[in-house]
Amino acid sequence: MCTRVVWADANGSVIVGRNMDFHMDLLSNIWKYPLGMERTDGVDGNLSWTSKYGSIVATAFDLIATDGMNEQGFAGHILWLAESDYGKPEATATQLSQAVWLQYYLDNFATVEEAVAWTNDTQVEISQLFDPTGHLVPTLHLAINDASGDSAIIEYTDGKPRVYHSRDYKVMTNSPTFDKQLELVKTVAGLGGDTPLPGSTLASDRFARASFYVEHQVQPKTQVDAIAAMFSIIRNAAQPFRTPEPGKPDASQTIWQVVLDLTNKRYVFESTTRPGMVWIDLDKLSFNKESKVLRLDLVSRLMLEGGLAGDVSHKFSDVGEAATEVQGILVSLVFATS
Repeated sequence: MCTRVVWADANGSVIVGRNMDFHMDLLSNIWKYPLGMERTDGVDGNLSWTSKYGSIVATAFDLIATDGMNEQGFAGHILWLAESDYGKPEATATQLSQAVWLQYYLDNFATVEEAVAWTNDTQVEISQLFDPTGHLVPTLHLAINDASGDSAIIEYTDGKPRVYHSRDYKVMTNSPTFDKQLELVKTVAGLGGDTPLPGSTLASDRFARASFYVEHQVQPKTQVDAIAAMFSIIRNAAQPFRTPEPGKPDASQTIWQVVLDLTNKRYVFESTTRPGMVWIDLDKLSFNKESKVLRLDLVSRLMLEGGLAGDVSHKFSDVGEAATEVQGILVSLVFATS
């Protein structure tokens, strides 16, 4: 499920690309959340917080934060990892539901260093969701990156967070675990070995291709050049439409992809199921605590003919307090832990 790539030296900008691969439509819209929102952990409410930063978030089913960026240029990306093992969280442990795992980081951190320090200090545990699609219980890992070019990957394979933190960790895909991906990629020509660059849709092959191409980029002259280059990298790691492989949602088609400019705070979204490209400039949005929760409706408005296109920073709409409250209740109750 997906590929994430960081290009930290794109002529003064930090550019990030990400593919969302899944076996079905996630009905993804983009939400704008102001700072000052009161939230809870989606588990038992022991962890609560007031958001320090506003953010925009691409969701699954308008319930689960899957990808996003906050007003500080800190961004996060949820991907699939079959090897994930969150263990059985202790009652006294700091916990986050998978539904709000990414949102907590966007709400509270401006840098990867801050996020890593909190993760290591709290040893935060993750509570799995019931799968809303009725197929598989999600097994996820988290990538975070910031406007300085810093990067980290957080995985759970024995109930506790294992954090891989380095500016050199530019690529993340799926299985195997990140430490094994780092070893596998060393065998590829141009990345330390002599094996030809692989071309399949396997996560390890996508890891190798994305790693190779991000290391062999020419400096862009403009932001458009940088964004175009990143789209070329993640499209090379995208997965074509096909019959899904049973039990492998990570071995499925790319349903959308995003490119983020963390320096200039631009979020570009391209759908493969509803062909069209739009972008959001965070500087054009208000994130003050008096502002409203807003939604950009991509499910019904992003289409090949007559739909949204280009700059949609002012195309968000107010869904009303009732809808926002319902969203919070569903995250806490419908997606309760098993």
